[in-house]
Amino acid sequence: MRAIRGATTVASNTVEAMREAVVELLDELEKRNHLHPTDMISVTFSVTQDLDAIFPAAIARTRSCWDNVAMLDVQQMHVEGSLERCVRFLVHAYVPPSEPIHHVYLRHAANLRPDWNSP
Repeated sequence: MRAIRGATTVASNTVEAMREAVVELLDELEKRNHLHPTDMISVTFSVTQDLDAIFPAAIARTRSCWDNVAMLDVQQMHVEGSLERCVRFLVHAYVPPSEPIHHVYLRHAANLRPDWNSP
């Protein structure tokens, strides 16, 4: 079992903007890690306090094969001056130890972990 981190930012607190950002983030997760939802054990999504239009897990559950992945949405702890309108995830998945892990940081969230943000 391996852990994969990722984050993105959302243009505005609307269902449409959140759907666009979360779909882009999950597409990149699957593509960069050659990951299929059946390999995933769980996903924890966190959002900053300024995002409440929709749960990221609700967006993920509409994707093919994601309905059997255990998911949880939580609110990120607020720290003054931290990145706004941010969605993060922590994925636990079956990935062979020989395979590299590609953490996915998109949009303004790329600045959170430039050391992990490889294309």
